[in-house]
Amino acid sequence: MTILDNIRLYRPGEKGNPDDLYHMKIEEGFITGIYKGTATERDEHTIDGGQLVVAPAFNDSHLHLLRYGLMKKELDLRQVTSWTDMKQIIQDRFIEEEMEENDWVIGRGVIDSQFTDLDHLLTADDLDELEYEKPMFLLHDDGHECIVNHKALSIIQENDGLAEGHDQFIEKDEDGRWTGRFKDSAVHFIKFHFRQKSKQEIYEAVHDAIPHLSKTGITSVHTDDLNYAGDYQRLWNAYTQLEKDGKLDIDVQLHHYVYKLTDIQSYLEANRRRTGDGTKQVKVGAFKIFLDGTQRLHTAALRQPYHDKPETKGNLIYPQEELNEMVKTADQNGMQVTMHAIGDRAVEQAITALENTDTHRMRHRIIHAQVLAPDLLERLKELKPFLETQPGFIMEEHDQTVEWVGKERERFCNPWATVHQLKIPFTGSSDSPIGPLAPLMNIFAAVNRTDEKDKPEGGWIPEEKLIIDAIFRAYSETPAWLEFHENKKGKLKSGYQADFVLLSDHPAKIHPADLKHLQVKATYFRGNCVYERS
Repeated sequence: MTILDNIRLYRPGEKGNPDDLYHMKIEEGFITGIYKGTATERDEHTIDGGQLVVAPAFNDSHLHLLRYGLMKKELDLRQVTSWTDMKQIIQDRFIEEEMEENDWVIGRGVIDSQFTDLDHLLTADDLDELEYEKPMFLLHDDGHECIVNHKALSIIQENDGLAEGHDQFIEKDEDGRWTGRFKDSAVHFIKFHFRQKSKQEIYEAVHDAIPHLSKTGITSVHTDDLNYAGDYQRLWNAYTQLEKDGKLDIDVQLHHYVYKLTDIQSYLEANRRRTGDGTKQVKVGAFKIFLDGTQRLHTAALRQPYHDKPETKGNLIYPQEELNEMVKTADQNGMQVTMHAIGDRAVEQAITALENTDTHRMRHRIIHAQVLAPDLLERLKELKPFLETQPGFIMEEHDQTVEWVGKERERFCNPWATVHQLKIPFTGSSDSPIGPLAPLMNIFAAVNRTDEKDKPEGGWIPEEKLIIDAIFRAYSETPAWLEFHENKKGKLKSGYQADFVLLSDHPAKIHPADLKHLQVKATYFRGNCVYERS
């Protein structure tokens, strides 16, 4: 037994004096008791918490952990502002760092719209200036767009499946030829079919990523990794091997990205495991389905035209009938569904599909749901699927959203306080590496609705600010419901898994604007300290 002594507690949603001291007993990975006052018994298993604040650890319900771990083998191009500089970085660093074992030239974080020496966005013709005989793949900063060279293009075009169902996301020139730029589902298709990783590569990348999670207080993740693994069983084997080797300091829900109904049927026929099944730490998650794109590319599906591009309303990937059948098949076979839906038209499509299922039984999800409307909120209130939000996104998008949707619709963008008031369940997440892997900063964004520089003054749509307890529960307690573990995870309570963080101050005691200064001093997973700030 371990005793964590001389601590304060933060239990979101529960009343208490933030200055009261407690001690907590832990046995075999679970909390066995929490008692007011300091411990009277002390031995070598007693840990002095130094009056730090113990809070539930974070559960990131939407990220891409394998992708995060693979980034060390990719060129980081996020700060590049010119084509000249980008070419120089690739030429200087590709051979030196042996990116992707010199198989592909891979870069991430490209924002070519800000290049000062190009009057157009990059194409395959531009990348061919580098004169590499290797396929080149450069991913935009938001993960929804990529550029490839002609070597990669020839490999991709050998697979006729890309044009089927993804044609609207393939950029073509005036003669109908592919330019080398792809968007949304076409990007995912390319990663899935042409950038598959071995079990050992997956093992190493995830292993490298885990300390970054522990440092931020994350002990559980729901991750969509299939695009970079290519095979669900290979992905499963890598994660469970890490667990067997004692190197998996997190609990994992492994999602399965599907493109069409036959993908769902193939999994169901080949695998007995269903949502929630698995090992002690690795569980089957949900089938993930993309319904639309992103607002930056004007491919998120809106019900009315884009304010800054009125010739389009974005793109839906599936007809309603096809999506209904996919969701129904998953639901009837014990598989949870999570759907990427940013625009209100896509959210409406997701709601319609879920209305034909037992949402309460399977706890289906909608990812992002950034553009809503009064009628959609009413339907969500009745249906109560789980919404997976990313508060950190407003730091970059708060001043762009009105351009995309106009002033009237802006009021219903990321309306988290309204969602909370209507008792629509929601989680907090990062979408890392697209969003920052920083739960405390995302919590700051949700409470203040500003960026790190406190802009805009007073907060963006301030009436939609969340109270600290609501967003903290969204990062700890609510994701446990998605795992069907609401009676064993996500709270500081006897009988619950001993996943917690030691914070530098009490979240409910400090001023909301100072939440960005909170620090994780230590992280405990299943009763073991997996990170301690030096």
